[in-house]
Amino acid sequence: MILTGKAIADCVSTGEIRISPFDHNLINPNSYDLRLGDRLLIYVNDILDPRQDNKAREIIIPREGYVLKGRHFYLGHSAEEIGSDHYVPMLHCKSGIARLGLFIHVTADLIDIGSHGNLTLQLHPTLDIRVYPHMRIGQVSFWRPQGNIRLYTGKYQGSRGPLTSKSYLDSQL
Repeated sequence: MILTGKAIADCVSTGEIRISPFDHNLINPNSYDLRLGDRLLIYVNDILDPRQDNKAREIIIPREGYVLKGRHFYLGHSAEEIGSDHYVPMLHCKSGIARLGLFIHVTADLIDIGSHGNLTLQLHPTLDIRVYPHMRIGQVSFWRPQGNIRLYTGKYQGSRGPLTSKSYLDSQL
């Protein structure tokens, strides 16, 4: 079951959902708008290896914006810290942003219950597009889980800003 915008606001006020900073103007009928943070990461190597700590360089997005190059890949982050020990957040692109050819997540739209922090956005523009710090870029919906809850305690817990892949920490690779 998806929460309505009013239910999201109510859960923020009771602490069942954490959105910080929270702005009532960003509530939608069944989601909450997310704004783009002020930093991007770009991987520096042409070939990435999931068994390695792949290095990236950081870009601070200036107030006048930064042009993402089409068919390149960037890691951004939500300006908000998001999390819940009671609901499952799902990340979605704003329709108007998607219509400009920008994907904000390639495949990772599910945020584990119990995960708290900034969301890392997987930015993949199909065309050149200028982005701005704190522009509305995505939205998060919240879903009620069914069954026993096991809270997330993984390697991305408490993230601040964009994070590169930590798949090299997985023992199964």
